[in-house]
Amino acid sequence: TRYGRLQGLILPMDQYRYLKPVEVFLGVPYATPPVMSNRFSPTRTPSPWNGIRVSDKHGPVCPQKLPDISNETAALEKMPKGRLEYLKRLLPLLKNQSEDCLYLNIFAPAQVEPSDFDAYEEESVGLLDPYETSDLDEDPTC
Repeated sequence: TRYGRLQGLILPMDQYRYLKPVEVFLGVPYATPPVMSNRFSPTRTPSPWNGIRVSDKHGPVCPQKLPDISNETAALEKMPKGRLEYLKRLLPLLKNQSEDCLYLNIFAPAQVEPSDFDAYEEESVGLLDPYETSDLDEDPTC
């Protein structure tokens, strides 16, 4: 980035046929943290960093009031079962809350080697149609 170098992760897409790996950069700052004197002020660009910033963990989420689902019976009186199950999976990801929450999680196609480009282009033709999902066969063991 113009603020410094990043080191992310390569996420293989083995569970989908024909998809190449994805480069992932987690917790990339996009503004100066809105804390202390910056609170309630317009955002500013982040400060540059020296060296390589390891971007392999999600940044904090912005503060929010989370529903209490500790008593499932009481929770089911207020929400459908599907929402409760969704919240059970989601809430662990929302525990790290902070006003310093202006971070991006970036997912981009991994760079394809020039020697692989022709094969990559041929394999990807079916993916050009946004409604064609037959090439996205999920691994039934997941």
